[in-house]
Amino acid sequence: MLTKNTIKINKRSVGKGFPVYIIAEMSANHHQNFEEAGKIIRAAAEAGADAVKIQTYTADTMTIDCSNKYFKIGKGTVWEGKGLYELYKEAYTPWEWQPELKKIAEKLGMDLFSTPFDASSVEFLEKMKVPVYKIASFELTDIPLLKKVARTGKPVIISTGMSTVSEINEAIKTLKKYGSGEIVLLKCTSAYPSLPEEMNLNTIADMIKKFKLPVGLSDHSLETAIPVAALGLGACVIEKHFTLSRKVPGPDVTFSLEPDEFREMVRSIRIAEKALGKVSYKPSSAEKHSRVFRRSVFAVEDIKKGEKFTEKNIRVIRPSYGMHPRFYDTVLGKKALCSICRGTPLKEKMIG
Repeated sequence: MLTKNTIKINKRSVGKGFPVYIIAEMSANHHQNFEEAGKIIRAAAEAGADAVKIQTYTADTMTIDCSNKYFKIGKGTVWEGKGLYELYKEAYTPWEWQPELKKIAEKLGMDLFSTPFDASSVEFLEKMKVPVYKIASFELTDIPLLKKVARTGKPVIISTGMSTVSEINEAIKTLKKYGSGEIVLLKCTSAYPSLPEEMNLNTIADMIKKFKLPVGLSDHSLETAIPVAALGLGACVIEKHFTLSRKVPGPDVTFSLEPDEFREMVRSIRIAEKALGKVSYKPSSAEKHSRVFRRSVFAVEDIKKGEKFTEKNIRVIRPSYGMHPRFYDTVLGKKALCSICRGTPLKEKMIG
């Protein structure tokens, strides 16, 4: 049953109590080659991804072709020195590929959806009938785009890198006001790659409490342990960039996992979610067989009828067939009602 902390993406329920929804972000890792894009989708399916995400833009829908200083990428990123228009021209996913890529993913049992960056891309993706929209961290403050996405009525996944609480609240309010479906927030550090010490994953639990929405993680690190830690804090969605090989240069390969790494991440997540289980103070079915190894009161010497129980002739030892250890002190000094052989579990009927 869906609650306010769960959403539906196609036939998948995402949120508390359901398996983590794992997204492989293709981004620019197809190197402008359709065959490679298809291989990425197939490799993501084999690695255990639930969905593949792409990005829908062109250089012209993203920015303008201008070479002045405002459009040059400065220090601190892997794209240092490039012009914005140049970067997006290299990195975009041709729109004519996208319907076919969606078919490939769906044949493999995965969802495929996209991040739109302007009104025209939303209109295009609506024709593709994507099941959900993703808002990038950099577009969280693009209110006109949020309105356009919201009016589709589809669920929305929002990355929150760089955002303040008030900015996140404004985005949520806008989406809800204009009719969006359910909303998922992703904790995100918008650095490429992200360093573990800058991830601040404890924010995930606070986001769940503060915004009362499902929360996940968009992870730009090369670590596979970070998503597992996020799961323990309540993350229900994990998004990671995916590439066939980091040896092939490209705009996003330096912060993308290769298939074997992604597969190991998925394996670890699936193990961790089994281990988290539910809140329980009862023995598991396997533990019930181990209860016999608890301690109890035993005769450790032969004891004659009428003889007193002492610290020398009875002890609290393993296994648990005798009286509970809590009765040990009350038994001391009392007399045996029958002869008791060494190694016999002490029972109440033996004590006078």
